[in-house]
Amino acid sequence: MSLPLASLPRVAVVIPCYRVTDHVLEVIARIGDEVQGIFAVDDCCPQKSGIFIQSHCQDQRVTVLFNEKNQGVGGAVMTGYQAAITAGFDIIVKIDGDGQMNPKLLPSFIAPIINGEADYTKGNRFFDLEQIHQMPRLRLLGNAGLSFLTKISSGYWNLFDPTNGYTAIHASVASHLPFAKISRRYFFETDMLFRLNTLKAVVVDIPMDAHYADEESNLKIGKVLPEFLAKHCVNFGKRIFYNYYLRDMSLASIELPLGFLLLIFGTWFGISHWIESTSLQSYSSAGTVMLAALPIIIGLQLLLAFLGYDVSSTPSRAIQRTLSRKIKI
Repeated sequence: MSLPLASLPRVAVVIPCYRVTDHVLEVIARIGDEVQGIFAVDDCCPQKSGIFIQSHCQDQRVTVLFNEKNQGVGGAVMTGYQAAITAGFDIIVKIDGDGQMNPKLLPSFIAPIINGEADYTKGNRFFDLEQIHQMPRLRLLGNAGLSFLTKISSGYWNLFDPTNGYTAIHASVASHLPFAKISRRYFFETDMLFRLNTLKAVVVDIPMDAHYADEESNLKIGKVLPEFLAKHCVNFGKRIFYNYYLRDMSLASIELPLGFLLLIFGTWFGISHWIESTSLQSYSSAGTVMLAALPIIIGLQLLLAFLGYDVSSTPSRAIQRTLSRKIKI
């Protein structure tokens, strides 16, 4: 049974535009009728992509926005989000303007949000094992490493391919994001997941094929890895503090610090006595060995228990309707 027109959610697409004049018109043309608004954000593009779209695009759904300074993909998306929220759209999809993302997949991205199963959806190019062979090996390894770091820092242990920029979000959830704090450049998609976890939003991966030709990615894994690692550590610390000490406390709140302290103590005690016994050319007693080993064993068990609790705490109940009610009030 089809829903009445009035009950259908209004969908907007945000397209960050920076050096995309070769493909952006084709991308817009392929966006289907399920979308009512398109926000093309000229991120201070040297090709003047915004003016190019205004001059060559006849699609009445398109609104061109201009950033006075280049803010990176994150800044462009935030500009589009704010415009879509202000215009009253219910779901906001982000598609790149370089033609690598198929607009025909858009219904798959918005369906879980419409059905109340998710607050945010993102693409996953690793779902089909046959398709990922198209991805260059270095990029494949880099994305795998970044995915693991993102699981730890964001708390979404069920997700993969964190740098995938094909996303959709419910407007009520987007309106609660701290736009001023979200990373503006390459760390944007990963930082979004951290921010969504602080809201307890449900995020779902959407399978999609990986399409790579001879183009060279702007994301250099070797260059951004140190920066990403530092930001992941910061986000992990914030998430643990927010979720396990500030907003709630549980047995896991005790397991983490106690396990860490026991592990550190056992390691320090064992190494220090090993150095001492080596210098004296003597053997440590069984009691000394046990005093070093027992804290390490217990510490590891407590840390594994915390990890199991953290994995099981991945958000599973969509918050979009609760936030929508709050907005109406």
